[in-house]
Amino acid sequence: MGAFLNFKDIQTCLRDAILLDYYVSGFCWAKEMNFSIGQYSKFMTLLDMLLHNLQTLHMSLEDSIKWLGEVMAEIGPNHSRRNEKFHVFDVNEANAIIDYLKISLFQHYRLYEFLFYSTREEIVIGTEQTIEVVKPADYPFPAPLEEGMPLDMYSAFVEPLPTLDTEQKGLDQEQGPQETPLESEMGEEDPLGGFTIDDVKSALARVTDEVLMSIQKEINEKLQIQEEAFNARIEKLRKP
Repeated sequence: MGAFLNFKDIQTCLRDAILLDYYVSGFCWAKEMNFSIGQYSKFMTLLDMLLHNLQTLHMSLEDSIKWLGEVMAEIGPNHSRRNEKFHVFDVNEANAIIDYLKISLFQHYRLYEFLFYSTREEIVIGTEQTIEVVKPADYPFPAPLEEGMPLDMYSAFVEPLPTLDTEQKGLDQEQGPQETPLESEMGEEDPLGGFTIDDVKSALARVTDEVLMSIQKEINEKLQIQEEAFNARIEKLRKP
């Protein structure tokens, strides 16, 4: 049905999908009614003309109902026997068609008007994703976590290769400055080798005495200041 009606964007165009559902529903209903080929043709033409009047002629609901009554008078039952070949539906079939159009098209007439007359914005739905790729080998890249990548794979594919300058610097750092035997022996001498235990004790005692004397002097000064303050308060209380 979609190929016959030339609907090419059924999956993306809501308008084409609704119109296709309109025609397919009508065709299935006519099949349940066991219409003949001529009745099929008249009924599908009737569905198409109703949409044409709505879309092109902007026909209102009242005008569409009046138009349907006039058309059904021509193709529906008639007591007159003239032009009998045009009357393809009997009374029951005509009433069934009117009832079907009442619950399918006329009940949702405002929605079909909105479909044809209202412009809708095209909404593009998408997801933006950012993918981080590994930098080239000569670019400084942070080492991966231990649980994220094996060390041998990191060393083989990610870790930048050392250049000649960096290799030479690394060797110099590993070897360290070359020292002569005399310098190493002189550097290993004990700086306190010329002092005895008594000399060390006397030096520590002298430093301790100086620190304690300074602290005692500071405490005495603070006590004297507080004593003078208390004496001044006592003198004020003694005065009548």
